[in-house]
Amino acid sequence: MDSLFQQLHRELEDALRGSTLADLARGPVGKWNSAQILEHLYLTYANTNKGIAKCLQTGAPLATAATMKHRVKTFVVVSLGYLLGGAQAPERAIPKGMRPEEVRQSIFVEIERMDAGLDDCERKFGSGTRIMDHPILGPLTAKQWRKFHWVHGRHHARQIRERMLKAGKP
Repeated sequence: MDSLFQQLHRELEDALRGSTLADLARGPVGKWNSAQILEHLYLTYANTNKGIAKCLQTGAPLATAATMKHRVKTFVVVSLGYLLGGAQAPERAIPKGMRPEEVRQSIFVEIERMDAGLDDCERKFGSGTRIMDHPILGPLTAKQWRKFHWVHGRHHARQIRERMLKAGKP
């Protein structure tokens, strides 16, 4: 597994260590609880996997041309490792009420699938090829997709840790 995805796996495992289903269900008023954050991450991984599968099935990258706005956002997130605040999650990545235990079991499988699929895309299309569009950042290479998911996952792992601390979990 790619080292960024190994780090992502560890970040999420560490954030969830010792949590119960009741802990995952608690969260600040008006904000996602930990279970919803986890489902959001799961949905982003599953949707990325759908895009990867489509690229591989069609035998061609699906990326469009990057705009200047895309390039700036990609630089901030991928190169600087800073997740832009205030961005609304795309509809397809908004939690819909998946059972927390199901998400917890499935999320790591999706990360492994994503890692393998991105490897396949790099082999098939070349490591510098933008393979498909992110809904906010625009077209990304496989390496950029990995970095995005690591930055995004790390951001949300911090949120889960904060919620666990408030629930009295170290």
